[in-house]
Amino acid sequence: MKKATFRIWRGDARGGDFVDYTTEVSEGMVVLDAVHQIQAEQATDLACRWNCKAGKCGSCSAEVNGMPRLMCMTRLNTLPLENPVTIEPMKAFPIIKDLITDVSWNYEVKKRIKKFKPRPPDAPDGTWRMAQEDIDRVQEFRKCIECYLCQDVCHVLREHNLHAEFIGPRFLVYAAALEMHPLDTEDRLKELKDAQGIGYCNITKCCTKVCPESITITDNAIIPLKERVVGEFYDPLTRLFRIFRPRASSEQQ
Repeated sequence: MKKATFRIWRGDARGGDFVDYTTEVSEGMVVLDAVHQIQAEQATDLACRWNCKAGKCGSCSAEVNGMPRLMCMTRLNTLPLENPVTIEPMKAFPIIKDLITDVSWNYEVKKRIKKFKPRPPDAPDGTWRMAQEDIDRVQEFRKCIECYLCQDVCHVLREHNLHAEFIGPRFLVYAAALEMHPLDTEDRLKELKDAQGIGYCNITKCCTKVCPESITITDNAIIPLKERVVGEFYDPLTRLFRIFRPRASSEQQ
């Protein structure tokens, strides 16, 4: 049994600072284990959000040594324990207390995205026929556990605080899952361009790097959405078609 020091941020919206706690660690422990041990033995008022401790609820998101991570999936043997392990709340959202942030903004964003709108059934039994490859394309996006680590690492939200203009990578993935669904008929491209800020993303792929579910956020969701927006609003042939389409319609009447 050896000891390690954890430098944990303590405070609330009014301010705070880091406090060092030294505790015993053993083989197999994760960061969340250490936080719980510190809660039990040294800081019973330390606030920390968690639920499943299995990397599936997305509750224990924090920044460990400056990197957005799930505390329950960050093993201590992957960290340099000769130095203090820094644990702090996500920086893209308002602090409530200690390691807990207010992520309610994300739920409000989700409400603003147009919901799934299926085409009419195309089979006699009232169901649909779809190609397996079309289903496989969007299945990856359903793995999201809404830990919001991708939102936290995104510089548009983390550093520039453009929450009013940009929905962030998590909800670009959500929009992509709807837009690419083989049954969906809704059009979300204008909102993605004008209100949801897809143009702010400069595809650094930092969101893909921190995703605990290994969703290929940038390449499989954001870039295809960008291509659709560009094709719809900035492609010169599409713009010419829009100009002449009303005239052609009026001539036929």
